[in-house]
Amino acid sequence: MKFMLNGALTIGTMDGANVEMAEEAGEDNLFIFGMRVEDVDAMDKKGYNAKDYYDRIPELREVINQIRDGRFSPGEPDLFKDVVNMLMHHDRFKVFADYEAYIKCQEKVDQLYMNLREWTKKVIKNIASSGKFSSDRTISEYATEIWGVEPSAVKIPPPNIPRE
Repeated sequence: MKFMLNGALTIGTMDGANVEMAEEAGEDNLFIFGMRVEDVDAMDKKGYNAKDYYDRIPELREVINQIRDGRFSPGEPDLFKDVVNMLMHHDRFKVFADYEAYIKCQEKVDQLYMNLREWTKKVIKNIASSGKFSSDRTISEYATEIWGVEPSAVKIPPPNIPRE
């Protein structure tokens, strides 16, 4: 959300903060990819096996092998061993299932970025739609809904004016 306030265009799955951001800016002003809730539910019923994706997608397999073999951490080749193990055997987020959709979405990002006018339109729409995520609204909402406090009418003088 903070990136949105500063003009970044979001690429991500339709969950968490991205749902709220899409509600405000419109899904067409974000780069959304991958499974939706109903897709995840269906996959949970059928079962998710990361190795199926690893075996089927050569590019994904190559990247995972490079990470596993220490290509990005030559001084400490086992540094990402636990990450690879988690992705292959314990991934509750089903990252590999969204991999191909991510690659296609990233291609859309690349294509739009080459069109400065259209890219800028989306940036401006995102910034203009991000008011809901301002710290003023967030703090006010937290104050009343979470902390159980109400605003005070007491005026605090500016720091350059002495208090009595």
